[in-house]
Amino acid sequence: MPPVTKNLLIINVLIYLVMMIIPGQKAAMIEHYGALHYFTSPDFNFAQLGTYMFLHGGFQHLFFNMFALLMFGPQIEWALGSKRFLFYYISCGLGAALVQEGVFAIMINNYHSIFTSQEIHIISQGYYPSTMDMVLVPKAQSLYALVNTPTVGASGAIYGILLAFGMLFPNQELMLIIPPMPVKAKWLVIGYGVLELVLGFTGRTDGVAHFCHLGGMLAGILIILYWKKHGTFRGYW
Repeated sequence: MPPVTKNLLIINVLIYLVMMIIPGQKAAMIEHYGALHYFTSPDFNFAQLGTYMFLHGGFQHLFFNMFALLMFGPQIEWALGSKRFLFYYISCGLGAALVQEGVFAIMINNYHSIFTSQEIHIISQGYYPSTMDMVLVPKAQSLYALVNTPTVGASGAIYGILLAFGMLFPNQELMLIIPPMPVKAKWLVIGYGVLELVLGFTGRTDGVAHFCHLGGMLAGILIILYWKKHGTFRGYW
């Protein structure tokens, strides 16, 4: 296994184990400061654009991200080289975070037709304006959750790796589990992208940062197209 893929696996698993071992209050504090909050939240800091991708919400979340990294990471690292692969991984994670923040900004902007800027600020801090109509309380709760619900996980970077696999090895066949059938990498990547787009706009499976996944793919395709224009990947292209 190439070094960057191996070390990313180790770091993510170790952080998860540490979060499980230390007392709950300290683990909650680590997640509080390390998870990605919306930039107007009082809990936001710029380091979260990088730290969020090394925290996971549970074993299942960690398992599927690390399984995908294990399956696709080595081939991408061999193709790009270790330094370039690490740059790509981190960049996709950062791109995913920025897209997620941008989508939050658009969603929160829609509340300006309901609340004033001052009221939005007050609600974002966890308070209800004294003059607010009780009918608007559910919308205020939704706004508060939107501003203060953090994003965690390596999924944005992982979707960037999946995108890279589909671009570098488009005709390599992969075996699906459900249904048990082979599919070319390019169709799998396109399918995942369309699915995330649909789920993102329909708002289904709440709690999943679909636009964060799409942000990782968007960052990935921009980086790879730039590299494709200016060079080669160890004989690929």
